Amino acid sequence: MIQQSLAVVVAITTVAVLVAATFVQRYQFNKKYKLPVRIPGIPFFGNSFQLPPLQQGPWAKKMAEKYGEIATWVFLNSSRTVNDLLERRAAIYSSRPDFPMTQDIISRGSRIVLMPYNDRWRMLRKIMHNVLMARQQDVFMPFQDLESKHLLWNYLEKPDRWWSANGRYANSVIMSVVFGRRSMLDDPDVVELFETIELFLENQQPGVNIVDGFNFLKNLPKGLQWWRPRGEAIFHKTFKVYKRELEKCQAKLEAGTQRECFATDFFKSEEYQKMDETQRLFTLGSLMEAGSDTSRVTIGQIIAGAATYPDWVARAREHLDALCGRNAERLPQFSDKPNLKYICAVVKEGFRWRPNIAEIGAPHMLIKDDEYEGYRFPAGTVFTWNAWSIALDPKEYPEPERFWPERFMNDDVENALKGHWAFGPGRRVCAGWKVGEMNVWIAIARLLYCFDFEHIPGQEIDTMTIPQITKQKAPFAVKVKARSKAHADLIRRECVDVINIVY
Repeated sequence: MIQQSLAVVVAITTVAVLVAATFVQRYQFNKKYKLPVRIPGIPFFGNSFQLPPLQQGPWAKKMAEKYGEIATWVFLNSSRTVNDLLERRAAIYSSRPDFPMTQDIISRGSRIVLMPYNDRWRMLRKIMHNVLMARQQDVFMPFQDLESKHLLWNYLEKPDRWWSANGRYANSVIMSVVFGRRSMLDDPDVVELFETIELFLENQQPGVNIVDGFNFLKNLPKGLQWWRPRGEAIFHKTFKVYKRELEKCQAKLEAGTQRECFATDFFKSEEYQKMDETQRLFTLGSLMEAGSDTSRVTIGQIIAGAATYPDWVARAREHLDALCGRNAERLPQFSDKPNLKYICAVVKEGFRWRPNIAEIGAPHMLIKDDEYEGYRFPAGTVFTWNAWSIALDPKEYPEPERFWPERFMNDDVENALKGHWAFGPGRRVCAGWKVGEMNVWIAIARLLYCFDFEHIPGQEIDTMTIPQITKQKAPFAVKVKARSKAHADLIRRECVDVINIVY
């Protein structure tokens, strides 16, 4: 009993000292630096308890409207300020803040997306770039072709499972490249992978874990860190999911049945030999995550756009029908891309329209003091682009709430990075942006050509509240049906063989 009381006293004293030190540092800080207007909060805790656990994008948009272009955290609420700081000054604006829960505990410091801007990050970035960019044309496209045909088959045969089919499609493309194996609908291993992705995303939301907002709490004795057991459980679940895939690959190698893939090359690399087991697994796991979630969510967003703003679908089909025939003569192909610029614009609008993947961007940390437009920022200041606010700002995009691909029908229509921030800015831009764009392009070209998407009476789609985290359920209700019998016959003719391909 005495020991317990003593532990409580020590904990309270420790917190009190840390809080007092923080107030002193804050006073000295305010004398030296000049920051933008702050969103009113409460003493010491600031805005931590104002952030909603979900729908942070709409909240941040309201704050942007009230407090201006750059409002610590510093929210960048216009493309102008994002370009000025995160793009043009990327050399000093590309690090990450400390995340004691999501990076240190849940990821054991090994998730590249949360790593500081240092040599370790650059080494891992190079590995991911080699997989996701340099080999894209000759490696990814055959898998994207095959898996998008399987996607059409699933939509035709199981239209009520369209959301699960999107997840299987995106995951199977990246799994084929990384581990040399396909994913099937309702594959329990894929289901569990998406569970770990959503656990990470849930915990990465600002305000969910107090220690990620108030890093000094990580100095408490481990026994007093009430958040740690939950983080440890998520780490062990994630570790198990990643290791299972690695062990499958190694077992096939020993049996002589493993297809050549990134993992087989990775095992032989000098970088692999230098990594510990956790870093090896999180390198492979990061590839699985990056290749699975963004494509799945974006395809869903475009389907929501088709059901709520059907006018553009008719225009898209004029282009598709002109090439592939009004009577379902053939499927769109990658070779059609130069003649289907409108579909490129559709994909870009899908990335912009409702930025649910990172509603308030991803945090960048300044690594040395800097000045901008009369403000003085200290090293360690956290900057993020307010994705929701920028995407729905009428000064940035006319009629921003409307799904209107024509806004991207310009000289940059084929540049997937221009005109939106879905893949992030500067040196932290998503290494897999090209794969993601191609995943969505071929899937959407074929889905729009072959299927109608309609809202269900009494189940209207509120596009402002489509969740990213869905717990394996469809994020909204939509009626999926083939455009015609001819289109259904085309799918059965062109896609039946792919569903039986197993490797």
